[in-house]
Amino acid sequence: MAAPQHDAHLLVVDDDPRIRQMLTRYFEDEGYTVSSAADGTEMRVRLRQQNFDAVLLDLVLPGGTDGLDLAREIRAQSDVPIMMLTGRDDVVDRIVGLEVGADDYIAKPFHLREVHARLKSILRRRQPPARNAEPGGEEIIGFEDWKLNLSRRQLLDPEGTEIELTTGEFDMLTTFVRHAGRVLTRDVLMDLTRGRNLEAFDRTIDAQIVRLRRKIETDPKKPQFIKAVRGVGYVFAARLD
Repeated sequence: MAAPQHDAHLLVVDDDPRIRQMLTRYFEDEGYTVSSAADGTEMRVRLRQQNFDAVLLDLVLPGGTDGLDLAREIRAQSDVPIMMLTGRDDVVDRIVGLEVGADDYIAKPFHLREVHARLKSILRRRQPPARNAEPGGEEIIGFEDWKLNLSRRQLLDPEGTEIELTTGEFDMLTTFVRHAGRVLTRDVLMDLTRGRNLEAFDRTIDAQIVRLRRKIETDPKKPQFIKAVRGVGYVFAARLD
């Protein structure tokens, strides 16, 4: 049977040649195009040369620049999905990874099928839904003069400037907007955004909300849109247009 075909181009960044080779072979067999890099220097060269649909990034890398630093660097320039790969299954590392903009985090040793399942979930969430062919058929939800275009997966501020969101941030904001005025527990947010199969936990939700507030709130320390409900969860308190 022929391997399934994908349009996605992946970049694997890991200093272990065995890991790079294993991931490259597996995903190429699954029909992906795969490039690789052994460190941050090679990663930057690859990113300058072409665009990628996802980056699989090792947390511990040689050369004085670790995966968290590189994730920050990538996120400052692009919203490409980032999956962190690491041998350190530490909660703090996971939190920091998500805070700097990673979309998922998986600890070594991992099963290739699990990595693939998580990657497909990230890529699927990133793809905009099929657009209505009729003029004006795009689904847009407005709140406080902001415009969330669900068809284009685009957020515009009141001045019409596009605000770049990661896949996770966009999914989180969409969930809040669709359930405006309803208090959502962390459990519900995990189910509606990341899904239980991604080993989401309370602090990952909190970290993502902190990052989202920084992008949409006038004063993130005194949020007016995404408000915490002590002991319960969060509520989207903005007025829908």
